[in-house]
Amino acid sequence: MPDITSERLPDQDHHLPAERARPVLISSVASDSHTWNLVFLQLLIEELGHEVINLGPCVPDELLIAECRDRRPGLVVISTVNGHGYQDGLRVIGKLRACEDLANIPVVIGGKLGVSGPGQSYAAELAGAGFDAVFPDGAEAVSSFTRYVEKLPQRVVS
Repeated sequence: MPDITSERLPDQDHHLPAERARPVLISSVASDSHTWNLVFLQLLIEELGHEVINLGPCVPDELLIAECRDRRPGLVVISTVNGHGYQDGLRVIGKLRACEDLANIPVVIGGKLGVSGPGQSYAAELAGAGFDAVFPDGAEAVSSFTRYVEKLPQRVVS
């Protein structure tokens, strides 16, 4: 199966919010205890002019849903480096999309999505499950993600 990156996913920009800028919420999946990726993403997104709410590692699905309801982010970024992004991502996007009040919040996922090696692509299935964009680990992941975030309405952080 060919690798499908965020660059090739059809109509990935249709969920970008049109109203005033809202914060970007960053989270890992429940099984991922890594933090360096979350700190990197926070710094990158803030550098691009957005307010960031970083929920940290090992975020239970229910907490992510509660934070989305409470904070109404303009984008939810799920990052994983433990190789369980595909498995955990399918579960969490199903729960988010099942909540009528959260169904239109854009949600993206990226990082090490599986443990099968570089030849395995999960992007199409994750996008089909409800993610607005998928950024698999690879040489183009950060630049593709940056271009995606640059399309969001900015709110300069001081």
